[in-house]
Amino acid sequence: GVEVGPQPQGVARADVLDKMRKIVKHGLDFVQLFNEGKEFPPCTIEVYKIMEKVDYPRNKNGEIIAIIHPKLQDQDWQPLKNGDPLFLTLDGEVIPYQGNCTVYPTFINEAAYYEKKQAFVKTEKIKLTAKHLRLSVS
Repeated sequence: GVEVGPQPQGVARADVLDKMRKIVKHGLDFVQLFNEGKEFPPCTIEVYKIMEKVDYPRNKNGEIIAIIHPKLQDQDWQPLKNGDPLFLTLDGEVIPYQGNCTVYPTFINEAAYYEKKQAFVKTEKIKLTAKHLRLSVS
């Protein structure tokens, strides 16, 4: 499966559809070249590994008591460091990020995740290395 976004549920955006088509085309090109016997050299790529889902601050009744801080809004995949603004209470109090390492939040304030009690997902940036790849012909 391929998920390309962001876009609101039930909305078809031309720019997002174009990105999805390009991704699918690259995938099909890879399969064709692999099946033709092309050798792919070793490579290293950076990826984001999910660490945990983070909920909104809530009161004892389970009601949300703070919103995403304006400085965090629309900052998916950007570094979030200890002390950076995270949430803003309805009284105007800033709740900072408290962590022992830099993280990369994503799915920040996505409407589809409110019911799942998810304000954003914390990810860590890691490197993956792949060995060379070539179709084995028997």
